[in-house]
Amino acid sequence: MKITIVDVAPGEEEEMIIRCNQLDDRMLQLMNQFKNKTDKLNVYKDGNIHFIEPQEIYYFETVDQKVFAYCKDEVYEIRSRIYELEEMLAAKDFFRASKSVLLNLNVIKSLSPAFSGRFEAVLKNGEHVIISRQYVSLLKEKLGL
Repeated sequence: MKITIVDVAPGEEEEMIIRCNQLDDRMLQLMNQFKNKTDKLNVYKDGNIHFIEPQEIYYFETVDQKVFAYCKDEVYEIRSRIYELEEMLAAKDFFRASKSVLLNLNVIKSLSPAFSGRFEAVLKNGEHVIISRQYVSLLKEKLGL
């Protein structure tokens, strides 16, 4: 995907042009975010749709080909793939901790080395998340360690 940004003259209206072969769910989701000027995510629980801010989510996890959003006290299903969430939330301090986990760096209470070069993150709600050794160096870089 190619992204082109053009400065507009003062007083000119901003516009977004999307050129694609097929308008898929990902493009529609991006268009809705720009159009509605919201960063809220659509999540599902008990047949209901909920709208939550990304910073409320502690981590996302893929289990049995479904993606779940874990918040302080609640767990929701989300109908996006983990790699789509990673792209969408990269600027919001989310970090790929393993193949199946995308972690919010702002909710880490402490980090400690674990066996086999992995790290264990203790989150503000007391949950423990393992950071795979292949992502530890990237984590250190993001945190300035």
